[in-house]
Amino acid sequence: MLTLEAEQTSALDYTKLNNGIQDTFTAIDRFEWQAIEELRLMRDNHYYKDGGYLSFEDYCEKELIKHGGYRRVRDLLSAKKVVDTLPESLREKITKPSQTRPLLRLVKTPDKLNEAVAIAAKEKPFPTAADFAKAVQKVVPNNTSPTRTNSTKQEKVKTQLCHSVTVSSLSHPRYGDSGVIEADAPNNYQQIVTFSDGERLLVNNADLSGLNDAIVSESSGRTYPKEYTEAIAAIEERHKQELERLSQELRIGLQAEVSARAEEQAKEQVESLQKLFKQQKEQNIQLQQRLDEMESLRQLEIENQQLQQRIQELEHAVQQHPVQQWGNTMTQQATKALNKQVKQALEKTIDLRSLAQEPPKENAQECLRLMGMALKNLANAMNNTQALEAAAIILGSEPTSTAIAYRAEQLEMLPQAVSDIRAVLAKPGCTWQDYWAVAQEYEVIKSDYWAELTTQETELISTLQNASLQPRTIGIGSIVAHADPYRTLYLERGEVVDEVGGKVVVAWDHWRNELKKTQSYSREELRFWQGENQ
Repeated sequence: MLTLEAEQTSALDYTKLNNGIQDTFTAIDRFEWQAIEELRLMRDNHYYKDGGYLSFEDYCEKELIKHGGYRRVRDLLSAKKVVDTLPESLREKITKPSQTRPLLRLVKTPDKLNEAVAIAAKEKPFPTAADFAKAVQKVVPNNTSPTRTNSTKQEKVKTQLCHSVTVSSLSHPRYGDSGVIEADAPNNYQQIVTFSDGERLLVNNADLSGLNDAIVSESSGRTYPKEYTEAIAAIEERHKQELERLSQELRIGLQAEVSARAEEQAKEQVESLQKLFKQQKEQNIQLQQRLDEMESLRQLEIENQQLQQRIQELEHAVQQHPVQQWGNTMTQQATKALNKQVKQALEKTIDLRSLAQEPPKENAQECLRLMGMALKNLANAMNNTQALEAAAIILGSEPTSTAIAYRAEQLEMLPQAVSDIRAVLAKPGCTWQDYWAVAQEYEVIKSDYWAELTTQETELISTLQNASLQPRTIGIGSIVAHADPYRTLYLERGEVVDEVGGKVVVAWDHWRNELKKTQSYSREELRFWQGENQ
């Protein structure tokens, strides 16, 4: 069991690490192509001049020196030129700029370039730089173009200024372009060439043609001491290690970014699932409550049907049947006597008028309403006029089914009416308009809800009504706005904080954070604020 768990853990770690490595290398290649596109824009649009640089080469040597300077930029742009020359079907075979170096010599001959890439892609799905080099040798086996000579066999050159030359090396990114030598050579084997687009490059003598008339050469073999060779090798090794370290840091950074992004997405998914679960739980509770209500309604329906059936049985029992008459069990006279006794017993048990005049103390109106509806249903079921009159006495309506039903609907609104009116009266700064906006909805049952309100609440309503009938005067504490609709203060809110010499001082809300906070006005210049709670 332990061995199996260890194997699963190892498999998971390998998968995660392998995916991270694949993503890192993909990102590195993508960033290189992105950098090439940005460099091309900088060069072609001359954006480097906005930074104070006279040439693109100067910009690269100053700003990009830690990334390889102009030499690396030139290689990257040459790679872009190779890729742009290829058709769409062959571009995907080149995944990084370093693979294009063997193909530079074929840029001027697109047919041979396409042939070389096709040969390399046929032998391997994703060719390397070495594979492309072999394919180039197959396409162009006899390379007659000038090649770079060994540094130990360079020629010391003296040139004439303003001499026109042409780049003749197929491997050079500016192959075929002509330029002018306008400065002295910096060394024995290179020239400073200024091209027609203003770019200045340091080009090897071996890569140029047209120097025969201006060159006086002499052999200058050059060798380095052993300690210099070892120092150069050590520098190259350090440079290689630094590149590996930077590559490792980049991979680690990308992996951390991917992990953080995945963790954030997982967290968002968990939060959304929790919210969904909470909503479903609330919906389940509401559904359960609804089911309980439906179940109680079903039970009431069953009981109502049972009562209806019992009433029908009793009515059927007292009907006179010409065929079947009651025998010795009970005669019609005995039935009448029994009904009379039951009626007397009911009259002694409950006095409906006294109950209507002095209802129960707790939830009186609801008790009367339910009792009235019960008597109404009983009267309809048994066709009993006395029960209908009793229901009308309790509910305070006409003794008809329609009037009793309408009165019952009114009383159903009573608890909500009392609750709404008390909520309005409890608000601070309540006005008669606030009360009336709610009370007019329950005007038909005013006498009913008025009886439910306390003495303090009814007195407050009367006070609000009297205050609304009196004209208001702007004074200290009044919430006002400017009366002139063409003034900006017409829409602003202010409060009267003082009275000075027949004028009122207003503190405007939008001046709170300013130096000037108040200003005096005559009462004719102001009006009462018509915003909320006014």
